[in-house]
Amino acid sequence: MTGHECYHCKQWVDEGEKHDCWTTTEAALTEELSEELRDAWARLREVAASLGEQRIYASHNSIMFARETCYCYVRPRRSFLEVCVFLGRTVKAPQVRRATAASRVKTLHVIQVRHRDEVEPPLTHWLREAYHLIDVPRSRSGAVRDSAGARRPAGKTRVAKAKPRR
Repeated sequence: MTGHECYHCKQWVDEGEKHDCWTTTEAALTEELSEELRDAWARLREVAASLGEQRIYASHNSIMFARETCYCYVRPRRSFLEVCVFLGRTVKAPQVRRATAASRVKTLHVIQVRHRDEVEPPLTHWLREAYHLIDVPRSRSGAVRDSAGARRPAGKTRVAKAKPRR
């Protein structure tokens, strides 16, 4: 029998058979979650959706939350929800498992959620901050202007040198 093995999902696809393993839904990604994780997912989706107009969609193995660009995504796992949030700063908190530079101005924060009660501040504040991050004006280089009007790289401040005493 002629056909091929899908390079992505490794499933055998007969010739002429339609195959689209990339198409998925929120329901398909969350159907095997425990009841506790389903409650946590429902709360997390509710909080994110309440932030304002956005697009929520499933893509491969993640559920994406996006305005103009993705500000957060969730990967349902067997024993937790892996919540990945893009912030304009690096957060050091017990909930944050890992923080990685995603670009010059964004840092990806990975948070594991195991229960509905964990979807509360500070996580909800970080989601709100990420949602509004697109509203913060930046130049293409990531530079901002200081009080004297000079361009400085984002996050860096100029320290004035003290004049020597005579």
